Amino acid sequence: MAFHRMDKPGPEPEKKKITKDALKRMLRLFGFVKPQKYTFILGLFILTLTSLTSLVFPMLIGNMVDMAKTSTLKDINKIGFVLVGLFMVNAVLSYYRIYLFAVVTQKTLALLRQTTYNHLIQLPMAFFSGRRVGELNSRISADISMLQETFTDTIAQFLRQVIIIIGGVTILSFISPQLTLFMLAIVPVVAVIARFFGTYIRKMSKEAQTSVADSNTIVEETLQAITNVKSFANEAFEMLRYKRKTDEVIEVSLKGARWRGLFISFIFMAMFGSVVGVIWYGVYLVNIGAGITVGDLFKFVLYTVFIAGSISGMADFYSQIQKAVGATENLLDILEETPEKLNAYETGNKPINLGEVIFEEVSFNYPSRKNVEVLKNISFRVAKGQKIALVGPSGAGKTTIGALMFRFYEPSTGQILIDGKPASSYNLTAYRNRMALVPQEVILFGGSIRENIEYGKPGASEAEIIQAAKQANAFNFIEGFPEKFETVVGDRGVQLSGGQRQRIAIARAILKDPDILILDEATSSLDTESERLVQEALETLMKNRTSIIIAHRLTTIRDADKILVIDGGEVKETGTHDELMILENGIYRNLNTRQVEALS
Repeated sequence: MAFHRMDKPGPEPEKKKITKDALKRMLRLFGFVKPQKYTFILGLFILTLTSLTSLVFPMLIGNMVDMAKTSTLKDINKIGFVLVGLFMVNAVLSYYRIYLFAVVTQKTLALLRQTTYNHLIQLPMAFFSGRRVGELNSRISADISMLQETFTDTIAQFLRQVIIIIGGVTILSFISPQLTLFMLAIVPVVAVIARFFGTYIRKMSKEAQTSVADSNTIVEETLQAITNVKSFANEAFEMLRYKRKTDEVIEVSLKGARWRGLFISFIFMAMFGSVVGVIWYGVYLVNIGAGITVGDLFKFVLYTVFIAGSISGMADFYSQIQKAVGATENLLDILEETPEKLNAYETGNKPINLGEVIFEEVSFNYPSRKNVEVLKNISFRVAKGQKIALVGPSGAGKTTIGALMFRFYEPSTGQILIDGKPASSYNLTAYRNRMALVPQEVILFGGSIRENIEYGKPGASEAEIIQAAKQANAFNFIEGFPEKFETVVGDRGVQLSGGQRQRIAIARAILKDPDILILDEATSSLDTESERLVQEALETLMKNRTSIIIAHRLTTIRDADKILVIDGGEVKETGTHDELMILENGIYRNLNTRQVEALS
């Protein structure tokens, strides 16, 4: 018995090892920053300035401590006012730094999203046939969101920590080389160990959360399928399954608790111990007169805390950069795919008209199944304005012929001629603009009925949309809705019936006014009344157009000019309905006989 998680979150960008090649690929994304380069440079300059001013604070505070016994209140106040001024300047600069990086990030990622999406929808069908929609959506959502965090915060904070570490250690070496060496021997090591220790604790916490989610999934699955549970008398099985999963939660949680206890003990002992060690050694140096004052020691402790925090944070930033590298790899994998040769602007200058269709010895294998020949030396001719039908068992290759007509794929061998010219010689956008498809499963966009019809001809007038709806037998049911053409159809058209969706699709095709029409089993899943209305609309649509009808219901194609029987990727029979019905043991005749018997 298989059980599936029902509450899994979207895939998180995978961490990638930061290699030289991976960094090179990531740097390519900085090409999207180029339009904002001056803003980015200004942000980096302010970041450097705020980081350096942060390093001035411990120095001034240490000087103030040294002045406690030797200087007047006026001198001490001067340093106090300087500190307040620096705080105010730092606050203002920090605001502008954050805002400038946000401007760069938002504009850069908007450009990246637009570029990725524009590239994605121009990729050939072969690309989409081997990938899931959820995976591609994740590339534009999760991966770019990860890059947003990297551009907005991670890069800035990483550079800030580097400046603080380098600047802090440099200043400390001037204050006391001996104490600096002592500090570097223990504090960075403790900080790094603490960070990786903390990362492991977070991993344990995630495992505990996953176990809890798994146990909740069992409850959800069981209650949703309670009829199956009881009909199979599997209550005891489900109770045992839930007990095992909740026992796992206990085990993982207690393991996490043990590690958290060790972590807190380690932090308390190591971090505080290392700071106390630095202070102890500093007091010792002050005591023996090794050229260090109490104020210097105070500065040293503050700089040590700054450096320890920065070193500790570096591991986190490294982890974020690893994820960003993974996200970059995923995006560049898409951007490096070769798109179709589309030129939307050319269509307005060079309108074309299509008519005659000829398949010459066409064979085809899908890219994902190269060892399976779907079509084998298919040949046929459709004269301009003629109506032909493709029939045959499921998997025979009928829908593949429609896909080749739209040039979603190119034939493996042979060629397709349109008006005597190879289909591949036409501009792809102009070519597809003169064709229309009415599929078996119509998927509408989630907007209004008007928007879905207008999709066939963006910018169409109100009169054209209404006329198309009337010709598609859709006007009456549309007018029956309170919002009429503004009625929202819902996700994938779920608010409409199958017959209504089909008529909206037909209206869309009528509005497009194509030269070549492909109907892919457009009435196979409809009830009798809906089929009648849709068939009437299809007859209007097919009038004076070259039409290729892929059909299972043979009653809908009896008046076709020619019927091709496809079986096993080959044309087995050709003729009109009457010609095929007289063939002894013919495939078409047998199919027709079985359908008539099924209806009687």
